[in-house]
Amino acid sequence: MDYEVKKDRELAAEGSANEGVAAKVAIEGKRLHFVGIGGCGMSGLARMCKQFGAECSGSDLNESVVVKGLRAEGIEVVLEQTVESVPAELDELVISAAIKEDHPEVVEAKRRGVEIVKYAKLLGELMIGRQGVAIAGTHGKSSTTSMLAHVLISAELDPSFIVGANCEQIGGGYRVGCDEVGKDFLLAEACEFDRSFHNFHPKHGVILNVEADHLDVYENLDEIVEAFKVFAEKVSPKGSLLINHEMGCRLEIAGGLDCEVETLGYSAEADWQVRLNKGVVYLDKRGEKVCEWKAALPGMHMAYNAAAAGITAHRLGASWEQITEALASFTGLDRRMQVIGKKVLKNDGLFNTKDGDENHVFVLDDYGHHPTEVDATLRALKHHYDPKRLICVFQPHQHSRTRFLMEQFATSFGEADIVIVPHIYFVRDSEAERHAVTSADLVDRLRQKGVQAMHLYPFGAIVEQLELIGRPGDLLVTMGAGDVWKVARWYMDA
Repeated sequence: MDYEVKKDRELAAEGSANEGVAAKVAIEGKRLHFVGIGGCGMSGLARMCKQFGAECSGSDLNESVVVKGLRAEGIEVVLEQTVESVPAELDELVISAAIKEDHPEVVEAKRRGVEIVKYAKLLGELMIGRQGVAIAGTHGKSSTTSMLAHVLISAELDPSFIVGANCEQIGGGYRVGCDEVGKDFLLAEACEFDRSFHNFHPKHGVILNVEADHLDVYENLDEIVEAFKVFAEKVSPKGSLLINHEMGCRLEIAGGLDCEVETLGYSAEADWQVRLNKGVVYLDKRGEKVCEWKAALPGMHMAYNAAAAGITAHRLGASWEQITEALASFTGLDRRMQVIGKKVLKNDGLFNTKDGDENHVFVLDDYGHHPTEVDATLRALKHHYDPKRLICVFQPHQHSRTRFLMEQFATSFGEADIVIVPHIYFVRDSEAERHAVTSADLVDRLRQKGVQAMHLYPFGAIVEQLELIGRPGDLLVTMGAGDVWKVARWYMDA
């Protein structure tokens, strides 16, 4: 990298850490290549950099709608990841935290002396000199960031954002909005994996919750709490932090910060209290009601996420009237309690359905892959839809997460009537970890807890089983961060 550009980055980062008033890091005219550009976050970052004036290309392993869209926008994508994939002229190779050092493109970039920049670092640099808003937490980052983006767009505040999921209502997973000083809002999820969120330079931060996760990176919960504390210290002294009131680690994380700190929770002792009653969300500030809105998505956890988005939007200039109207109209994002459709069952005389009864299985899909997410989602679905039976096809994500959180998973399916578990989705773990735990181990623990559970593979066999056991009034939800969403689609098409 050119020495002056590198020096500008260092000075800008220093200024951002001090007061958040440093000049924006210029990327106009730079040549960037994104490894794994087909991912939701990476594709959004590449598009954003292109609109800020960079020349961008990328590589991926599979053709997809995202890849086709990138090509249509003038971003070259090759469907291989080899030494030859790296462009001849290149300023930076951009990689995600999951790309390893022995990746062919990384090896080639090192050989040439090309700077290698992680996704979070580049995104963090784009926050420098802008009104950065970083949404952190073990759960709810994508939903809250999408809700906040929707509110700001509805309020005509024209934000830029990157979300790690697709939300059609806000135009997908990214947007480049106003870049005038003082109006240049940049919203982003702040992920704790690999301590990625330590690269951010936000003016405003949100910590939704903190729990044990990514234990392939962290030694224990204490290390995770320390990582969130470092993130909180990145918030500008002239900014604000909104943090979960009920967390035992709240004071440890927020203690000693120079920025304004407020809490959000279900307790009346929180600075902001969120309540949900008969589908209506109420938000109080220090005991007085501020606003209310019709809950767009079921569940107390979604009401909490919406409240966090609303409070943050108000800090950024949206009125409460604009906020409540937008939150009530939010239609959700892909794979978050997403309604796939109704599977009409054949009337073969096996079930006694009265005239007028709907003879179908209601099908949804969800990204939940942590025990707390599983429990909250299943409770929300059971309470909101009141199905005759709740069937969950849960694909564990990562062998290490399954092994570390086995007991928590074993108690998180209490609301499900039937649980079907395919193979664990293998990602990032070592081969040794892969053989340390299996889906059968989880099924055994679920059955010991009295849950009707079974291990089935491949996905085609699961679809066949669902066709055999489906009854009128059932609700089927596929859950997991892997490719289990295919089961819902295949079942609908079967």
